Amino acid sequence: MKNTSLFTPIALGRYTLKNRIVLPPLTRQRAAQPGDIPTGLMALYYSQRATAGFMISEGTQIEARGQGYAWTPGIYSQAQIDGWRKVTAAVHAEGGIIFAQLWHVGRVSHTALQPDGAAPLAPSAVQAQKVKAFIETEPGKGMLVDPSMPRELSVADIGQLVALYAQAAQNALDAGFDGVEIHAANGYLINQFISTHSNKRTDDYGGSLEKRLRFLREVVEAVAAVVGPDRVGVRFTPLFTGTDEDRVYIGFVEEDPHQTYIEAIKVLEQARVGYLSIAEADWDNAPDLPEAFRHAVRQTFSGRIIYAGRYTAERGARLIDAKLADLIAFGRPFIANPDLPQRLANDWPLNPVNTATLYGGAEQGFTDYPRHAETAASFSAQCES
Repeated sequence: MKNTSLFTPIALGRYTLKNRIVLPPLTRQRAAQPGDIPTGLMALYYSQRATAGFMISEGTQIEARGQGYAWTPGIYSQAQIDGWRKVTAAVHAEGGIIFAQLWHVGRVSHTALQPDGAAPLAPSAVQAQKVKAFIETEPGKGMLVDPSMPRELSVADIGQLVALYAQAAQNALDAGFDGVEIHAANGYLINQFISTHSNKRTDDYGGSLEKRLRFLREVVEAVAAVVGPDRVGVRFTPLFTGTDEDRVYIGFVEEDPHQTYIEAIKVLEQARVGYLSIAEADWDNAPDLPEAFRHAVRQTFSGRIIYAGRYTAERGARLIDAKLADLIAFGRPFIANPDLPQRLANDWPLNPVNTATLYGGAEQGFTDYPRHAETAASFSAQCES
């Protein structure tokens, strides 16, 4: 076996994980319509990948107003809860552990996705730039569009949203999830409160970093009160540089990203949440996170730390061996290789991902990727014919 540190068990709160390999949240846009309901096909997809030590669902919106892309699943209606129950049952039957990612896109939405065509919600009325929402144009077809101008949330609105996160956490438990991850990354709602680029408020939710972290703190505390802090994770995207294309849809580059995110991580440490997930830049030739930041993260946070971002097995194992990470998430490789842990353990070749079938559709590019044994059998048959 190669990269043995990836295959050692580890405790995550009340759970014992069989390995350090994580299926991270991966948007696939295959929920049933109408109603954005998880399907049996989604149950198959997740159960195929249940050899991961830990799994996190694709982003699932906590309310109808939290949607920025057509066909993503929700976790606020009874039909959605029932649909997710099929997914968690299938994963548990294979011995897997799965958390639900709680998602609200905030301003990264469009009036066509909002109830009654209303404006999207945001900490401030600042329109998102260089980012797209995705709307349905006809059944099974859609298009990318510029997000609509949002409306600024009132303090009462913010309180309602905190309660909606807590209710979504309860819904996740009712659906059979083992815990929840709060999506605070990629330029979505919680990230919009944290960032000076999108938060221009002058009340208790804006201005100083402490005030910009207040919404995060309130959501974390409310969710932890429902599920228990050891069953809560939070995901951040602490970018230290932009790209040539300024791809801000993956998050914001703050004036002082080190201070911003270390202070945000202190919020999680105070709440004693189970894990922190850090999604790194994943574009071609993206720079690594600064080593000083990685060490500061480890010094600040006593829970489990997950890193994601174009990791190879070797690079992930090195980070675990250096005690800077506890688990490593593999995104696109897990999409294309349902038996990814076995492939990494045995150094078997990986299926390439089909980028044309990442979003929307049905079985193709979703549940039809072959396992290594199937690929080897097919190759042998071709050689014999």
